[in-house]
Amino acid sequence: MATMVNFHAHPDDEAIATSGTMMKAVADGHRVVLVVATKGEQGEPAPGALRPGETLGERRAAETLDAAEIIGAHRVEFLGYEDSGMAGEESNNNPASFWQADFGEAVDRLTRILVEESAEVLTVYDDHGGYGHPDHIQVHRVGVDAARQAGVERVFYATMNRTQILRQMAEVESFAEAMEEMDVERAERFREEEFGTEEADITHAVDVSAYLEHKRAAMLAHTSQITADSFFGSMTDEQFADAFATEWYVAPGPPRTGDFATDLFR
Repeated sequence: MATMVNFHAHPDDEAIATSGTMMKAVADGHRVVLVVATKGEQGEPAPGALRPGETLGERRAAETLDAAEIIGAHRVEFLGYEDSGMAGEESNNNPASFWQADFGEAVDRLTRILVEESAEVLTVYDDHGGYGHPDHIQVHRVGVDAARQAGVERVFYATMNRTQILRQMAEVESFAEAMEEMDVERAERFREEEFGTEEADITHAVDVSAYLEHKRAAMLAHTSQITADSFFGSMTDEQFADAFATEWYVAPGPPRTGDFATDLFR
């Protein structure tokens, strides 16, 4: 049995990006730890999502624990920083935000967990945070340095297969139309050059098709952000499988030759 630590920026990122990989690891007998940098205070809650007197951060932290139970994670930790918001927003300047965190201190907080867990595998995001979110970029920077300090050699950058997404949008008209109708901003983001990673640069493709039902359930556990009529909640089973049956990673080092690797533990 090995231990994998999955480092994420906000509640719900874990469910969207790596929950299938986490569930597969649990099923294979590995220990899975979730570390979240912030409680997602800058998110936009769905109407009626908050109880009287409840803050969004409190709600999203509770949702993370619910999602982690579905995933089967053995431990959940929050690093204690505040959500920095999207790039260019005033919240980026909040001294308590993850973007403004003392870098060495943030690295030390994650390093302590990696050492406590004798982690053998760490997942972070790619170097541009998937789509340029400041907290996602900071997860990459902090995670890579913490792995170096803790001696974790197997580090993987969770990403999105931009080539596949654009191919699906071009080839499957209904898929593209569904995305446009559900979330125009997100569909536009798919076409940006800094969104995700080109397929040729991806090294690992983890098949999580066996866990799709639970992956969707983990995503919907984040009820303040992902409702039944949201972008993710409104997908048909076929659309959901097209989008989420594979989770993509980049391993630092030489470029891939041949087929994708399929296991983060070997």
